[in-house]
Amino acid sequence: MSCANQFSLEFSAPRTDEETAKLLATHDRLQQMTPAFYSVTYGAGGSTKDGTRGAVLKLRERGSDVAPHLSFGGDSPAKIEQLLNDYRDAGIRRVVALRGDLPSGVGQRSGIVHADELVRFIRDKTGDHFHIEVAAYPEIHPESSSVESDLDYFKQKVDAGANGAITQYFYNADAYFRYRDACQTRGIDIPIVPGIMPMTNFAGLVRFSNNCGAEIPRWIFKHLESYKDDADATRQFGLEVVTSLCERLLTGGAPGLHFYTLNQSLPTLRIWRNLGLG
Repeated sequence: MSCANQFSLEFSAPRTDEETAKLLATHDRLQQMTPAFYSVTYGAGGSTKDGTRGAVLKLRERGSDVAPHLSFGGDSPAKIEQLLNDYRDAGIRRVVALRGDLPSGVGQRSGIVHADELVRFIRDKTGDHFHIEVAAYPEIHPESSSVESDLDYFKQKVDAGANGAITQYFYNADAYFRYRDACQTRGIDIPIVPGIMPMTNFAGLVRFSNNCGAEIPRWIFKHLESYKDDADATRQFGLEVVTSLCERLLTGGAPGLHFYTLNQSLPTLRIWRNLGLG
C-alpha cells in the first residue's frame, strides 16, 4: 500500500444542537486516523443546509481540513456563491460538488441542474482556490440510461474542472476496477477514491442501498438476513466483508478510501484497525 493513499471520512450534516455535539465528539475520536479531510453532506430543501455550514466551520475551528458538500438543488446561484465565499474566508480549500436532490414538493429543476455546471460555476467564481471532488458510480448511477452515458457524464464533470472523485459505496471490487479501467480508456486520470460503507444494521443498509442504487451481492444479503436478529453477528460479518473489500481495493491500486461514517466512530475504527492502519 502506497504512503500516498488518501483516507477521508464523511459526516451527515446535523440538524440539532444535540446532533452537532455528537458529530464533534465522533470527530474527536476519529482524529486518531489522521484523515486527509472530513466531508459534510448537504441536504435538500434546507433540511440540513444550515447544519452543514455550521458543522463545517466548527470542524475547521478544530484545525481539521473539511470538504463541504455543495449542490444547487433548490438554491440560487447567489446563495451558493455566498457559501463559497464563506468557506474560502474560513480557509477551506476543498469542496464536494454534487447534483443533489430537489427539496420535497418541488416537481422539476430549473436553472443550473447538473454537477458539471456546478463545477464550472465554482471555477468561474473562485478560480483554482478549491480542490473539487465529484461523485462517481462504479455500479452506474440509477438514473443513467447506459454504461456509456454514465461514463460520458462523468467525463463532463472532469472536463469542467474536477480534481478528484469519490464513489458511491459498493461491495463488489470488480465493479470498481472495471469502472476505473473504463475511465482510463477515456483519458480520465483524476484519482477515483472508493466510498466505503460499514455494515452495522441489516434493515438500514437494505433501505439505504435501495434508495441510492447500491447493490448488495446476494451472498452478502443472505448472510446478513440470517443474522438480522443478532447485532453482534451482523457487525462481525460486516467487519470481515468490508475489511476484505478494502484490502483488495488498496492492493489493486485504489488511491485511498472514503468512509461513510454515519456519524459513528466505532464501525470505521474497527475496519481501520483490522486493516492494520492504526
